[in-house]
Amino acid sequence: MNEKTLRVLEYNKIIDILKDNAESSLGKELVSQIKPLTDIGEIENRQKETEEALELIIKRGTPPLYGIHDVRGEIKRAEIGGTLGPGSLLKISDSLRVVRSLKNYLKETREDKNGNYPVVGNLINELSVFEYIEESINNAIISEEEISDNASPALRSIRRKINMKNDSIRDKLNSIISSSNNKKYLQDSIVTIREGRYVVPVKQENRGNFPGLVHDQSSSGATLFVEPMAVVELNNELKELKIEEQHEIERILIELTNMVRERSNEIRNNQKILQRLDFIFAKGKIAVNMDGTKPILNDRGYINIKKGRHPLLDKKKVVPIDIYIGDDFRTLVITGPNTGGKTVTLKTVGLLCLMAQSGLHIPADHNSEVGVFNKIFADIGDEQSIEQNLSTFSSHMTNIVEILKNVEEKNLVLFDELGAGTDPVEGAALAMSILDYLYNIKVRTIATTHYSQLKIYALTKEGVKNASMEFDVETLSPTYKLSIGIPGKSNAFEISKRLGLMDYIISHAQTLISKENVDFEDVLKTMDQDRKRIEENKLETERLKIEIERLKEELTDEKERTQEAKEKIIYKAKEEARNILRNAKEESDLIVSNLRNISNEIERERNIKIQEAQDKLKSKLNETEKDLSIKLLDVKSSKPPKNLKVGESVEILSLNQSGIVVSLPDDNGNLQVQVGIMKINVPVSSLRRIKENDSQKRTAVMTKNILKFKTQDIKNEIDLRGETLDEALLDLDKYLDDVYISGLKEIYIIHGKGTGVLRSGISDLLKSHKHVKSYRLGKYGEGGSGVTVVELK
Repeated sequence: MNEKTLRVLEYNKIIDILKDNAESSLGKELVSQIKPLTDIGEIENRQKETEEALELIIKRGTPPLYGIHDVRGEIKRAEIGGTLGPGSLLKISDSLRVVRSLKNYLKETREDKNGNYPVVGNLINELSVFEYIEESINNAIISEEEISDNASPALRSIRRKINMKNDSIRDKLNSIISSSNNKKYLQDSIVTIREGRYVVPVKQENRGNFPGLVHDQSSSGATLFVEPMAVVELNNELKELKIEEQHEIERILIELTNMVRERSNEIRNNQKILQRLDFIFAKGKIAVNMDGTKPILNDRGYINIKKGRHPLLDKKKVVPIDIYIGDDFRTLVITGPNTGGKTVTLKTVGLLCLMAQSGLHIPADHNSEVGVFNKIFADIGDEQSIEQNLSTFSSHMTNIVEILKNVEEKNLVLFDELGAGTDPVEGAALAMSILDYLYNIKVRTIATTHYSQLKIYALTKEGVKNASMEFDVETLSPTYKLSIGIPGKSNAFEISKRLGLMDYIISHAQTLISKENVDFEDVLKTMDQDRKRIEENKLETERLKIEIERLKEELTDEKERTQEAKEKIIYKAKEEARNILRNAKEESDLIVSNLRNISNEIERERNIKIQEAQDKLKSKLNETEKDLSIKLLDVKSSKPPKNLKVGESVEILSLNQSGIVVSLPDDNGNLQVQVGIMKINVPVSSLRRIKENDSQKRTAVMTKNILKFKTQDIKNEIDLRGETLDEALLDLDKYLDDVYISGLKEIYIIHGKGTGVLRSGISDLLKSHKHVKSYRLGKYGEGGSGVTVVELK
């Protein structure tokens, strides 16, 4: 990039600001090397790292970079076997602390799920933390001049001995100077130090009366500083302890240096990364201070700066500009009054392009676009040189000639007052020729001028566009706003009239200019009026648009609030419903629990009553049994049978039942009789022998009675619904026996339809039953498939 351009556009001042934002000399060193780049990919990378630094500073605050030192010399000294001093070790400790702090800083940013910082994050991840080295140095060293007692147990012990020795020497010396015998020999009753040894001031004339070693004397020679012989040995011992202390300190420093030497490569790599991070965050800091944004880059020479501000001007006072070039047109001609902002506009465009190509954010609105140019040339300001005997015009032209020799496609050229300083006609012709040449070689050019010819040139030349800096005639002051597409009006007559120039002079001046110029100025005036009306309409449109957006946002907010209120109401209703259900459940649980308690109490009472009834019944049965036993025992045959044999038929008189003798009478006259399925012990006196015919008659009568009983109770149908298959089959089998005995010929088995399991099981039973002649499912009116009709044998 052209060095003169960098100087003219004040690029170095931006570099100075960047240096001020770097924390370390290492970062400032890297800032000094920064230059505008021309590779769009590399520029994008530099812009990306600046963007990450800006986001981190906004979200997390300034990173902990204070304490970065240039320790390259210290690392080299350690590697070649030298011993590092306390100051050097503290620098290394500070750098290691910064590394650890940055690790924690990045750890906090990782908690931000929306954050993504690949460049800065990768650099910090590459840093090596050596906390044990940092702690060892900080525990051992207090400052550049002082080693801590905690550096080692040996050093603590030595220093304790030194303190004790100092106390012993002071006590001894205090006793000497306090002695009445010695006071007359002393100049003052004080203890001081000379050459590292404790001494007292002795008068010159008393030297022979005060034994000791002379270490110094006053400038007048009247006082000698004598080390009393009584403390010489103690001072020697103190000296030895101090030498021992120094040896221990040197050992500690060697040990710490060895730690650094073992990790010298990693610490050196840390230095490079910290230097880079300091540089990156310096770019982020000036982006914050300038309200900078990341520009959109392109390689087609297109510039579209929105609300751009000159970075060296007060951002609260500077008027932002909107400027674009390189798409529909490649040349922009800016006209306007002096001090109207034309030169600032040129410098703003040039400096923002240089900043963007250096990886810096630019003070402009978001989505501003900047082309990447191989070279940027600027001819701005008065370059008149007395030494070279060059006029203003010559100086400008010398610079322009140099630019034209080196300019090529994908370059940006900035001209301030092109063609000025010479005859207006010739100057304008030269300016148009230069602009034509640059246009033909596809160079982006922005030029400022006062020449009307250049305004007409821009109106008639394809690919060239007029622009003007606005001027308020009412206040006679520039507004510093740039309007592209409209040439600037001269305003010389209006300004002169407002400043008080006589009307007849202004009228006469108007007659001296050509009709074409008058018409052109009138056209420009009309265009300016139209532009102002359009601008007013645009402002009104913008105002209405903003108002619509505001109302839209309010409506959206109201809708959201309504939705939120609706959701809250629904949520509250659901909560109340849940509470009602929960309360109802709790109440029902309580009721059920109470009912269970009541049921349990009722059950207990019922069980008690049942038990009482059972006990009462048992007691009653016992009494009845006793009565029966007595009655049974009391019933006796008038003629007890004799010589009974096993198998004979007998009648038990007390039971009115017949049975068969099972056993012969025992010694007490009791025997066993089988009555049906029961065996009864009865005395022989309660039996009567019966004949065979009587037994058969009795059996026939009993059978007839049973059949009569069965016939009276049996029904021609049985309902098995609700029973399991096993239960139903048992009940049915018994029922079939009963109906067979009773003499019924047709019966109905009600089993229901259901799943068919009961019907199938009953059918299987009927197939093989001995009493069944046939069976079928019920007909209409009989129950259908839910009933089986059985015909018995």
